[in-house]
Amino acid sequence: MKKTLVLGATPNPERYAYLATVRLTQYGHEVVPVGIRKGEIAGIPILEGMPAVEGVDTVTLYVGPARQPEYYDYILSLHPKRILFNPGTENPELMQLARERGIETVEGCTLVMLSIGAY
Repeated sequence: MKKTLVLGATPNPERYAYLATVRLTQYGHEVVPVGIRKGEIAGIPILEGMPAVEGVDTVTLYVGPARQPEYYDYILSLHPKRILFNPGTENPELMQLARERGIETVEGCTLVMLSIGAY
């Protein structure tokens, strides 16, 4: 299973970041939701700020490109194997920074990838 950090997590059950956190958990992945609001998703507390997290396989983004620059150093410091850019989060600058560090970048939807067995 792939330890996944969900960046842009929210306690709002109508948001895709919430749904992705729930689905990842249902599929047996260890999930670390990180957001700007306190709360929880499926009993998992949402961490605020830029918490140190070890052993991250995948960072799945739910933060738009305009807000991503403040997270560049944080995301890269996690040394993930890949960064998943969900629809609307695509960012050529961050993709390039990641590739320069040997991090795979994927443009795709976490929910779709899970449903078709491609996660």
